[in-house]
Amino acid sequence: MESVPDGAEVVASRQEARRLTAPPLLVVDAVTDFLDAHGIGRGPLSWRRIGDGHSNITYLVRRGGESVVLRRGPRPPLPRSTHDMVREARIQRILGGHGIPVPEIVAVCEDASVLGVPFYLMRRLDGTVVTDTVPAHLAPAARRRATGEAVVDALVALHGIDVTQGELASLGSPGGYLRRQVDRFRGLWEVNTTRALPAVERIADWLAGNLPPSQAASVVHGDYRMGNLMFAPRAPARILAILDWEMATLGDPLADLGYLTATWSEAGAVATPLELTPVTREPGHLTRRELAERYCSRTGLDLTPLPWYQTLALWKAAIFCEAIRTRWLRGERPDDTVFGPSLEAGVPRLLEAAAGHAGLAATPRG
Repeated sequence: MESVPDGAEVVASRQEARRLTAPPLLVVDAVTDFLDAHGIGRGPLSWRRIGDGHSNITYLVRRGGESVVLRRGPRPPLPRSTHDMVREARIQRILGGHGIPVPEIVAVCEDASVLGVPFYLMRRLDGTVVTDTVPAHLAPAARRRATGEAVVDALVALHGIDVTQGELASLGSPGGYLRRQVDRFRGLWEVNTTRALPAVERIADWLAGNLPPSQAASVVHGDYRMGNLMFAPRAPARILAILDWEMATLGDPLADLGYLTATWSEAGAVATPLELTPVTREPGHLTRRELAERYCSRTGLDLTPLPWYQTLALWKAAIFCEAIRTRWLRGERPDDTVFGPSLEAGVPRLLEAAAGHAGLAATPRG
């Protein structure tokens, strides 16, 4: 048998997987057995990695005439209370019942021994995720505007669901959400960094001292951005599915709007590591202000404190990006040759952007 490279992404068998120092992301015979158990396709598998995620991993898996998407967490060790694929699948099943566009969950594997971590399978959707190019059916100026409007309208629909009863009420407690976010991420910094960046504590103090009162409670996606939305393959612009529900909980809806607007690529804005859909810098796309105005017109929420939520979004992003950088430095992301190294400068840029939304003067890096 051929030798298997250390840290290989995909291996054919469990026997090969046991020979690796870093566990593989996909073990073909283990996935085949799981598909057999759930009656999904017949015969050999083909697969390819998809998506731009730097945390959880997705594969398109084809077998016979069936196609499913496998989503799993990164290689262990995993940070506590993150990458919960079982919870993520459950949330999508609940939201699908409320008419929110989400992928159909086909099967969930809670047994971590199969791939090293739990995972789930989604039905493949025929759609488009907009990143660094605009698909032809969304390229005309009017459709570019409609694309941004669809992004906002899907968020408004998500935030409009009643979270006080039924299964949704069990997903979390919205009361005190903002305080918990500041306290939790403040605590995560020290365990996820190898360097001193004084701006982290400075911004945390500002956030804690200026907490706005929450005006409503809703499902909060936690990573709501263009790159986590799948559009229908033909005009008009329509959201086929909202993806990546790992961070979803109940809380303050403006946290999602703050994240969307703070990370939205806009002409003239300084780029950060979260500029994952740079095409919205091009003419015809909505600006951050126009996104916020459309959201406000449909919800009636007061957006005066929006800069606070934008600061929170970028500050949190700096902390979880620092965790990615630290995992890369420790050799826990052996396939990452670009994103992890870029965070040496990228995390300070996120902190500078957060400080700008807060109106705080810049502090020296490092």
